[in-house]
Amino acid sequence: MSNHIHYFDNAATTKISKDVLEAMLPFLNESYGNPSSIYSLGRESKRAIEDAREKVAKAINAQGNEIFFTGSGTESDNWAIKGVAFANEKKGKHIITTNIEHHAVLNTCKYLEKKGFEISYVPVEKNGIVDPKNILKEIRGDTILLSVMFANNEIGTIQPIKEIGEIAKEKKIYFHTDAVQALGKLEIDVQSLNVDLLSVSAHKINGPKGVGALFVKKGTDIENLLHGGGQETKRRGSTENVAGIVGFGKAVELTSKDIKGKSEYLETLREMAVEGLLKSIPDTIVNGDRERRLPGNVNVCFKYIEGESILLFLDQLGIFASSGSACTSGSLEPSHVLLALGLPHEIAHGSLRLSFSIENTEEEVKYLLEKLPQIVERLRMMSPLYVDSRKKK
Repeated sequence: MSNHIHYFDNAATTKISKDVLEAMLPFLNESYGNPSSIYSLGRESKRAIEDAREKVAKAINAQGNEIFFTGSGTESDNWAIKGVAFANEKKGKHIITTNIEHHAVLNTCKYLEKKGFEISYVPVEKNGIVDPKNILKEIRGDTILLSVMFANNEIGTIQPIKEIGEIAKEKKIYFHTDAVQALGKLEIDVQSLNVDLLSVSAHKINGPKGVGALFVKKGTDIENLLHGGGQETKRRGSTENVAGIVGFGKAVELTSKDIKGKSEYLETLREMAVEGLLKSIPDTIVNGDRERRLPGNVNVCFKYIEGESILLFLDQLGIFASSGSACTSGSLEPSHVLLALGLPHEIAHGSLRLSFSIENTEEEVKYLLEKLPQIVERLRMMSPLYVDSRKKK
């Protein structure tokens, strides 16, 4: 294996930054007081949480008292959807989402179906973007919630959140967006977007794992997901993960600086990678819209081979990428997102996702473009599908 690490899987998780780690350390050893305690050591922890809350709120143009810390983006998604569903079931039991959502949303919706709710899964277009008109068509008198992700974790497509927010506002329906992949990469303003609930996570923005947040707009009718003590203004019982929350606050503060400049740099790496792959590897398909996508996201399929094999060969060279979502990489099924684009199973199996951070360099992308064509060619020579396709030409 190569001694150098070339990490291209930042959509799965990111490396914690030194500044974030330094901000967290005092709350792991010196300032260890329980934030619910009234003595000074506890009050110190409480102040640190409130400071982090303000930082998260500022990043999305919300109020501090609209931010609730959770254990993950998944918990935030579960709370938003189940909380609104159970609080509003007397008004209606119909929820609308898309067929490319993260499993934290899709599996929550499937759970609610078992509880008597009806879910409409709106298909996306071939470019991986949902048409707001198709969401509008699904709205009924008993629709209580729309849940559409801000940007897709696999193919990076950015959804028309503003247009969907306008529909939700006009129809007086709650609107939730999973913004886990968007935070720090795209400008987010919950006011202008008409968003009622928004989920985010720390470990996607160089913060720690095990801490997320849910924005709940003031006046939103939502039930608690966790029941316990009076933490988070009685909205989420359980002793707060103080160090994690402090780390999240610091990570948000850092990642919110110069989003435009960082995005431009990531777009340069993305386009360099996409153009290089299309030029050097025949039968390569780019998944998702070429323009309306996250700046650092590349998702391609190589015909006639499987993504898992590519990852193993890349791993030996110290290149770390993924073949879809990290949350489902143990599954042998092809990505539900790629199938939603209309790709057949055998092509969807040959996917590769690269997700860059500002720590990646053009030299690293060049190294990838030097090695990957050789790997693909080698795997294709072992593929009966490829051999057959060559004979037909």
